[in-house]
Amino acid sequence: MIEHSVRVHRSEENLPHEEQLAWKMAEVAVDPVEVDAESAEMIINRVIDNAAVAVASLTRAPIVSARAQALSHAVPAGGQGASVMGVERRTSPEWAAWANGVAVRELDFHDTFLAADYSHPGDNIPPILAVAEHTGRTGAELLRGLATGYELQVDLVRAICLHEHKIDHVAHLGPSAAAGIGTLLGLDTETIFQAIGQALHTTTATRQSRKGEISTWKAHAPAFAGKMAVEAVDRAMRGQTSPVPIYEGEDGVIAWLLGGPEARYTVPLPGPGEAKRSILDTYTKEHSAEYQAQAWIDLARRLHSEHPELGDPGQVDSIVLRTSHHTHFVIGSGANDPQKYDPAASRETLDHSLPYIVAVALQDGAWHHVDSYAPERASREDTVALWQRITTEEDPEWTRRYHSLDLAEKAFGGEAVITLQDGTVLREEIAVADAHPLGARPFTRAQYIEKFRTLAEGIVPEAEIARFLDAAENLTDLPAGELGRLNLLAAPGVIGAVRAPKGLF
Repeated sequence: MIEHSVRVHRSEENLPHEEQLAWKMAEVAVDPVEVDAESAEMIINRVIDNAAVAVASLTRAPIVSARAQALSHAVPAGGQGASVMGVERRTSPEWAAWANGVAVRELDFHDTFLAADYSHPGDNIPPILAVAEHTGRTGAELLRGLATGYELQVDLVRAICLHEHKIDHVAHLGPSAAAGIGTLLGLDTETIFQAIGQALHTTTATRQSRKGEISTWKAHAPAFAGKMAVEAVDRAMRGQTSPVPIYEGEDGVIAWLLGGPEARYTVPLPGPGEAKRSILDTYTKEHSAEYQAQAWIDLARRLHSEHPELGDPGQVDSIVLRTSHHTHFVIGSGANDPQKYDPAASRETLDHSLPYIVAVALQDGAWHHVDSYAPERASREDTVALWQRITTEEDPEWTRRYHSLDLAEKAFGGEAVITLQDGTVLREEIAVADAHPLGARPFTRAQYIEKFRTLAEGIVPEAEIARFLDAAENLTDLPAGELGRLNLLAAPGVIGAVRAPKGLF
């Protein structure tokens, strides 16, 4: 990896395109290096994973809305159009990216990467796949595009913290998806450079979407970034330019949205001929909840079996979850969001409430993507009582491990300090989720397929499940024009059972 120093430049310095971060990212995108076998295997795993969480969401309100919007737009004359998950009809690729992006994101149940900032790099798949299908590309070309999308998003997340400045994490997604589309289409450096700039410029927003009363926009935000990436590439291909320098300009992103005029960032990017392998540093979810809750759910499941009394609020005085700064302030009591303790809170809020998640997992010994968030579950009297006894606090050592560059010690869990009513104190800790590559039960292809089958059951017919898995596992060999085989059709009556809302389109 080559480390690139990035800082703000005054306009009179006239920073050449070739020295700008967006250009260096575009150079990574045009590098013809092949996708190695290990990375290709993981990309296929994530295609399966995305399909799993998308089909599980097909009848949820945000997806019903986004799908209705997408299907209101016709296939454009310039290509074959792109599939919308669950149905046979195709639409324009940017709208397919929108609908499928919402479906993938709704349950907060797909892959993650956490470093200086946080991300769900699987959000790259819907826009890049939509363009690949629309333009009749091969499976091998799609793999190359996805490798770029994952690589650049992960590299940005390693180096540039958005959360510190209250900017939503999808600001790293727009540029990575645009670059991935550029790789897919074999575009030149200048065109990709302009697309990256446009994508970043149009996808920076505040993180209020993940604060306080969290709304349905949380699922739409990455889909919007993917849609903007598709449109940015289209404009750049037509010769339209973007604000430059988009990162380094004196009125650019770093100067006014991030660290300010004196800030410096060091962004690692692959050198020429270096394989794009950063997908291998990412990890998926076994549970439908914010990633930093994954390990805590696993610890709570274990404590449910070993200490069933902990589910009884009458026996618990307090539970303090000592964890990283990020976990404490984003999904813990450090956020100072009263909504995180509100039984009437939205699902989107509850999946960002670690106290709620731990309370339910302690009582149930399990976590379910629907049942664990049901209003009747959240309002259960004994759950509310236990929930109010759970708080988080930052521990400097867990913060250090969260930010460690050594993957062997990087951690997303913490220590639970449980004080019972009789004065007994229990201390239990967990570093990473069971499904993490270093966890108790790391996910392999078999676990991805099991997750897919579990979530697709009753929604997708068995024959369709088998057909999709055959196509996905042979993605590298899919010929031109066959990427529509990665779509899944819902069983008769599943989608028709929900009424689509009316809007403008």
